[in-house]
Amino acid sequence: MQAHAVSSKKATNLSLSADVLVEAKRLGINISQACDEFLRDLVRRERARRWKEEHAEFIQVYNRIVETEGVPLAEWRSF
Repeated sequence: MQAHAVSSKKATNLSLSADVLVEAKRLGINISQACDEFLRDLVRRERARRWKEEHAEFIQVYNRIVETEGVPLAEWRSF
């Protein structure tokens, strides 16, 4: 797991399934940390999904160009 820059925290109220909460506490899981890490990852994935969606047309055009013309600057590649 990668480290994250320390950011300010904000108290919030969550509604969690009681059985999962009890089991997490029994296992010594830090609920705040687990929720923060999960939400951070969810935000990262959603940003990536939206970026791909927003740039899909460009990516499609670029891929067509590479298919027809090859990789840009390929003649100067040393591998």
